[in-house]
Parts: sequence; structure tokens; C-alpha cells
Amino acid sequence: MEQAGATMDVNGAPYEVARLLGKGKGGYSYLVRDADGVLRVLKQIHHEPCAYYQFGDKLASELADYRTLTRIGVAMPRMLDVDEGAERILKEYVDGPTVYELVLAGDVRPAHVERMRAICRGLYAADVNIDYFPTNFVVQGDELLYVDYECNAYMQEWDFEHWGIRYWDRTPELLAYAAEHGDEVRGRGAQDADEGPAANKEETS
Repeated sequence: MEQAGATMDVNGAPYEVARLLGKGKGGYSYLVRDADGVLRVLKQIHHEPCAYYQFGDKLASELADYRTLTRIGVAMPRMLDVDEGAERILKEYVDGPTVYELVLAGDVRPAHVERMRAICRGLYAADVNIDYFPTNFVVQGDELLYVDYECNAYMQEWDFEHWGIRYWDRTPELLAYAAEHGDEVRGRGAQDADEGPAANKEETS
């Protein structure tokens, strides 16, 4: 894992690491600056074992998934460059809160969930799922952007309604994840988790 201030190259172009954004099943994502000071995201593929997921060629899968989601029309940060030798992907940086940050602050709105459902209609029609965990989505105005590129063949048990939505409000699953990672739950009371996801509240009100 790289530290702030380190330099990472993509096809010979240097990028200074500002901070680690997160670690996923397939790689580490860093906020970096190019030579002009423009913020980008650099994903470094890793080969650490994952107990619940089997990988083939991670970089090739990521590139194929990006093409699939682009074809479906999912809003994502643009892929700017790929360094196949170093297994690095350079992306646009999308500024804004993640849905996970909004959940922690009690600020997820029904409109966010409805926007996710609109995205799902296109995905399901193409027989595709994405990783619906809220850290993978950034809110920019009325837009919801998927900042990961991972996608998989559709399976009902892993779609938004059956899995992803469990983490889009202060559910027991979300609160357990936040506690495990030391993330502070702020804003409205955590007891609201007993009422279920925001989308379900909207439907039953």
C-alpha cells in the first residue's frame, strides 16, 4: 500500500498520492494529482486472496466490465489510461459524498434510492448486476455515479432489492459494517435502523 506523497507512474506519467480512497476485492484506489495538480483516481490491482470471491485476470475483467457498463449506459467516471504492465487504471475523480457517507450522516433521500432503481432497470434488462454497496456510489447534484467498474451476471439474491438496499440505510447490517470499520454514525438516531431502508419507508408511508 502506498503512502501520501509517494509517486506512482502510469505509462511513464507520474502521479503523486494524496491519500488512499479505499481497498476493494480487486485493488487499492488512491486519490492522486497529475503534474498539473489535477485530481485523478488511480486503481492499483492487487492479488490478495478473497475468501468469498474467485478472480481470473483482474485487469482484463475490469476493462471488460467497463465496456459492458458503458454499453448499458451506467454513469461512471471515465477511464483515462491503463498501464497493463503495472496493472494500474487511471480514472476521472468524481467529487462528492458517497452514499455510504450519506447513510452515516442520515442524509440518504428517497430520490437517491429511486435513482438507483432507475439504473437497475437498465442493468437487469441486460442481465447484469453491479456491486451495490454504498461506498461505490457518489452523489453529484441529481446524478448518482458508480465509481467502481465491477459487474457480474445477474443473480436475484445479489441484486439491489435483495442485497444492496440492506446497506443504504441504518440497518443492522450497515451498523455492523460501520462498527467493524470504526466509522461514526452521525445525524438522526441510529435507532431508525429498526424501521428498515429509506426506500421501504417511502413505499409504506
